[in-house]
Amino acid sequence: MPARNTVTSGMPSSKVRYSKLANDDNGYIDLQFKKSPPKVPYKAIALAVVLFLIGSLLIIIGALLLAGYFEVTHRDRTVPILIIGILVFLPGFYHLRIAYYASKGYRGYSYDDIPDFDD
Repeated sequence: MPARNTVTSGMPSSKVRYSKLANDDNGYIDLQFKKSPPKVPYKAIALAVVLFLIGSLLIIIGALLLAGYFEVTHRDRTVPILIIGILVFLPGFYHLRIAYYASKGYRGYSYDDIPDFDD
């Protein structure tokens, strides 16, 4: 039978976490029921803010172009600006709403619902 220290010989000892087991081993320890604090995906929230702002700007510009506040030579090019603005605005708004409700602690909302780009 190999010794225990050879099992973790490939991993640095700083990354291995151990906890002391209780004397009466019934298969459960208190550590497995502890809930870790939520990890806030700052990069994903920043991306959502950028998408929200760019989408809002494109929607406003597209609406002003359609309303005739700007001189337009080709009217058929104003509708794609509005459509792209809506397509960029929607995911930004959706993820910002989840981040806001998760930060306020509403039931059913958590930071796990926002995709994380740290992987």
